[in-house]
Amino acid sequence: PVLMGRDPFDLAGAHVAMNRAIAPSFSTGMPIAKAGVDLALHDLAGRLRGQSVAAHWGRKPLSRIALSWTVNPTSLAETERLVEEGRKRGYKHFNTKVAPDPNYDAELCRRVHRLAPDCFLWADANGGYDLATALAVAPKLADAGVNVLEQPLPPNRLTGYRELKKQGALPIIMDEGVVSSVELEEFIRLGLLDGVAMKPARTAGLWDGRRQVEIVQQAGLMFLGSGLTDPDVALAAAVQLYCAYGLKYPAALNAPQFLRGSYLRKPLAVKNGEIEFPAGPGLGVEVDEERLRRERA
Repeated sequence: PVLMGRDPFDLAGAHVAMNRAIAPSFSTGMPIAKAGVDLALHDLAGRLRGQSVAAHWGRKPLSRIALSWTVNPTSLAETERLVEEGRKRGYKHFNTKVAPDPNYDAELCRRVHRLAPDCFLWADANGGYDLATALAVAPKLADAGVNVLEQPLPPNRLTGYRELKKQGALPIIMDEGVVSSVELEEFIRLGLLDGVAMKPARTAGLWDGRRQVEIVQQAGLMFLGSGLTDPDVALAAAVQLYCAYGLKYPAALNAPQFLRGSYLRKPLAVKNGEIEFPAGPGLGVEVDEERLRRERA
């Protein structure tokens, strides 16, 4: 309700109003809910101006970005099948879910790297290690061919992140611990990370997500693209952001891997492991409103 009657182009003011209604605690309050509103406002502003979100920002976007295939087997014996499934669908790059078992994790990554030796291999622990285990496993993961280690510790273990960054075995990427640009700036000053895995849904949408990408790039750190298995509209928003800012690494956007069906008139498609920039106005996609009404009924 606090947004009713506001200028749809005033995105900064919209976030101020939303943060009054749902205040921050350590960081942004209810960021996923706010992201839904933020994406709608970006889409509306772009449509009113007849521009894509990237063009509205004055950016010249990439025409497409590479995606990463998620490998999360329940046993090591499944690894080859999962990697082969991704390769059959044109994927060249892979990310693994690791923690808490360091021996299993190192062997999993060795197997993936052996099957795809030229891939960008990204290990995501989702905060599942303690510090001693993370310090021990990081060199082993590097030896296994891993390129980056995402969220090795719970997000509130800040001194642990400093230790891992000092160790230097692998670039340390933060994810769950970074919701707003406020803590991102603090974490960079404290020397806790080598980069950020960006998720527009986690950052309350594109307004602060874009600011975070700029902070990371200005600091000379790694900007990686990720997601929350985002379908359709949220997927299009992530691709807008990542293409607009020239993402260099394969994006772990796994909705095309795990979800079937779409509410878009023209679903976003992955070809040869890449997803194209949706170049229409706003977020660049059209929701099939009739199908939405029909299935809701």
